[in-house]
Amino acid sequence: MSASPRSPRTLKGGFVLMDGDGRAVLRSVAFQYNPDTLTRTLTPRQAASETGDRLEALRLRGAPVETLRLEIELDATDRLEQPASNPETVANGILPELADLETIIAPAVADLIAADTLADTGTLEILPLPSPLVLVVLGPRRVLPVRVTEFGVVEEAFDTQLNPIRAKITLGLRILSNDDLTYGSKGAALFFAQAQRRESFARRTAPALSTLGLTGAP
Repeated sequence: MSASPRSPRTLKGGFVLMDGDGRAVLRSVAFQYNPDTLTRTLTPRQAASETGDRLEALRLRGAPVETLRLEIELDATDRLEQPASNPETVANGILPELADLETIIAPAVADLIAADTLADTGTLEILPLPSPLVLVVLGPRRVLPVRVTEFGVVEEAFDTQLNPIRAKITLGLRILSNDDLTYGSKGAALFFAQAQRRESFARRTAPALSTLGLTGAP
């Protein structure tokens, strides 16, 4: 049964890759299906407690370290039912969609070759290759700079050429904070915007101590 034309459009999550300065969008990658679950872990960054200073127990050294874990699915079954309209899928299965995701964590081949060439001539001290600013987009209110820390693929079905046609991808992400990003950069601005939005949500109502069985401040 087709969906009602009045049904609200469901947004897709995904990634946006920007240049290192955060000024230009290089490309975007939308999830074929939004994940069913999203696991978020926030680890407080507390001051060291071994100093003997009792005030340290109440101090935080910075924003919590926040990690995300999600599983997304790719499935070419529907497209393969209409081969004339989907020649790329017929030829390659979901390899192009996997490549869209895998290249987020892989330096460009041209950069690798250029770095090797310079290293061979002894004209350059090898430094880590620059990478794009990666943003995970989970709706317009959650656009966050991240580093991909885990990338696992389970290919579950194949066509006659052994191209994968169904897969599950497990992603681990670490949200980058002001401790990771240059102050004033696009990534830092997005981190601060999310932190301010969280504070705004937390302050939306006055404290109701009576709900907790208290008649006044403890």
